[in-house]
Amino acid sequence: MPKHNRITNVLKSDAIGSQVLIKGWVRTKRGNKNVAFIAVNDGSTINNIQVVADVAQFDEETLRRITTGACIAVSGTLVASQGKEQAVEIQAEKITILGDADADTFPLQKKAHTLEFLREIAHLRPRTNTFGAIFRIRHALAFAIHKYFNNNGFYYLHTPIITASDAEGAGQMFRVTTLDMENPPRTPEGTIDYSEDFFGRSTNLTVSGQLEGELGAMGLGLIYTFGPTFRAENSNTTRHLAEFWMIEPEMAFYDIYDNMDLAEDFIKYLIRYVLENCADDMKFLDERFLKEEQAKKADERSEMGLIERLQFVLDNQFERITYTEAIDILLSSNHHKKGKFQFPVQWGIDLQSEHERYLVEKHFKKPVIITGYPKEIKAFYMKQNPDGKTVAAMDVLFPGIGEIIGGSQREENLEKLTQRMKEMHVPEDVLWWYLDTRKFGTCEHSGFGLGFERMMLFITGMGNIRDVIPFPRTPKNAEF
Repeated sequence: MPKHNRITNVLKSDAIGSQVLIKGWVRTKRGNKNVAFIAVNDGSTINNIQVVADVAQFDEETLRRITTGACIAVSGTLVASQGKEQAVEIQAEKITILGDADADTFPLQKKAHTLEFLREIAHLRPRTNTFGAIFRIRHALAFAIHKYFNNNGFYYLHTPIITASDAEGAGQMFRVTTLDMENPPRTPEGTIDYSEDFFGRSTNLTVSGQLEGELGAMGLGLIYTFGPTFRAENSNTTRHLAEFWMIEPEMAFYDIYDNMDLAEDFIKYLIRYVLENCADDMKFLDERFLKEEQAKKADERSEMGLIERLQFVLDNQFERITYTEAIDILLSSNHHKKGKFQFPVQWGIDLQSEHERYLVEKHFKKPVIITGYPKEIKAFYMKQNPDGKTVAAMDVLFPGIGEIIGGSQREENLEKLTQRMKEMHVPEDVLWWYLDTRKFGTCEHSGFGLGFERMMLFITGMGNIRDVIPFPRTPKNAEF
């Protein structure tokens, strides 16, 4: 049994008059010469518990050391609160200082801190209301992902983090090596000899678990991966990380329509789970979102509150259109005719976020799934449609964020797949094992990828992806 009570449980307790012991960090201390009011939080809830200390009962040194950031243990009696914020508080009988916090140097004081400043002290961010809420929601969302797939008969497959293949063909990968970079072994031609490396070949950190996920689906039927992925893209936007987490289900015997059905059901389940299980944290973030929006220019503000936006996704069946239909809508829009799109619109382009958001927020006013993209802008493994121009790809678009899920029916035809690989210069000898699944008992199958941090951005209403992961990895930033 724990030697103390979690604050979230104490705040829900109606055992007035009982003895409790809590441990946590001091958020604030106020009072007068007779009584001190100490707000304590242990990370189990966004709500602090108020500790009331009779100054006469405690020595001056102990009270002096109770400063913002200090870690304390408090034992006392649970009493009905006199304030409006909570039902109960603790009448302190004993206070022990577990860890001092120098009041002059502790960087988290009772004032508003910018998110930029908090990124510089990421080791202390979890102690703030905003990041405490975000990281509790991150846990709940991860748990919900596993729960959903387990409930629906999927198996969790651990795909490799170190890989010799580039699933996306992007080439922006982090190299993994044990070679001496000051004096690497060389081939007779003068290039680095990776046969001398740990794995006997050139290896990298993975950008996706999809290809290996397909191998699992070809034997287990329904699998999903959920793990870290890496991309060495020198991008400092609010939407990119060098290290991020991906959820990638792969399903045997699923066509593109089954894939769309699963994606919609999955994402609605996650939103519903967070709203039902993180109500206090979501209420706090909803209020924060409102303040952020009010500070923006009128034409840049969101038309919906945070919780309202999430409910909007739950309440609407996702609109399903083809890429060609999407282009026609954009070309016919007043937005396009008045030159309000920053990027040009024509058949064959990769849709930009502004195009995707227009379709969701202005035209359909609901989430949208687009299918049938031009094959030239999509990966080699996507199933080619009979028209010879498009592939059975799908992107799920959300308000405020644009694309949140990308997926496709996979090409199961060996001849078509190898031909596409030749066209896109994907080496067959490296992916011989992938091609084997098309030789030995191939079948139609589909899958998609959901960026975990992208989903976190949508659910929490945060504006920067660096603020939904505990320790962000971005260009020139690996401090913590």
